[in-house]
Amino acid sequence: MASSDMKGFFRQKKKLGVSKPKSLKKSPKTKHSASCGSDLVQPPALISHGSLDLKDEYDDKEEVLRQFDMNMAYGPCLGMSRMDRWERANALGLHPPKEVENLLRAGKVNSECLWDGRV
Repeated sequence: MASSDMKGFFRQKKKLGVSKPKSLKKSPKTKHSASCGSDLVQPPALISHGSLDLKDEYDDKEEVLRQFDMNMAYGPCLGMSRMDRWERANALGLHPPKEVENLLRAGKVNSECLWDGRV
């Protein structure tokens, strides 16, 4: 019979008893970390000009505007200024934050969205 020939050809070896898998050794923490805010040392490749490349330098006003840029509830922001986007969202009744309008009308902030020139 062909099936018995096949079993004899591919003979299986069975283990005796149940064995537990070998414990995995945890590797020691590396001194390099790519996460921002880590207390571990950053590798030299991530540091340029004395500051971390992972973290841009900007103030609280810019943070508010970036949050506005990231919020898709007010529609896309590519191809238009932040003020144009705020006005469009307001005209559509989406109630954009008044604080964003005040910052943009003051004129001391970047009027282009976070993604301008990056995408």
